[in-house]
Amino acid sequence: MIPSADQQAVAAQLGREPRGIHEVGHRCPCGNPDVVTTEPRLPNGTPFPTTYYLTCPRAASRIGTLEGTGTMKQMQERLGEDPELAAAYRAAHERYLAARAEIGREAGLEVPEIEGISAGGMPDRVKCLHVLAGQALAQGPGANPLGDEVLALLGPWWEAGPCVDR
Repeated sequence: MIPSADQQAVAAQLGREPRGIHEVGHRCPCGNPDVVTTEPRLPNGTPFPTTYYLTCPRAASRIGTLEGTGTMKQMQERLGEDPELAAAYRAAHERYLAARAEIGREAGLEVPEIEGISAGGMPDRVKCLHVLAGQALAQGPGANPLGDEVLALLGPWWEAGPCVDR
């Protein structure tokens, strides 16, 4: 269970009560969580493959803008043309699966419905930049090459101060 202040911040960021939080995956320079890790099965029993959930509305909004400008399509094309990038993206997929499996073990959860399925379109497609950025923040630079690119394109989303009050 995450601390109450973090739980409240995430609820304010999302505009609803968060579900299935395992821990804060990354903390924004402003002090608030900006990524939470989620258990692979929500409390209501629903399988949930999105392990790294981006919660900061400012970062999410900027990523939405990137998605609307064709960034995903350009990244997808590069995956087909660059074998090194494709291999690094596949490795990101494997890291994602390993982290989710560990969280599932810690929580005592088995979720065969999502076995081998990561998120964000990995390992062959680029379908959600939010997930890729969440993984890059939570697992650090180099964990997901396209997530690292998304973060570089975002710029310092935290400069205006916290997105929600703590």
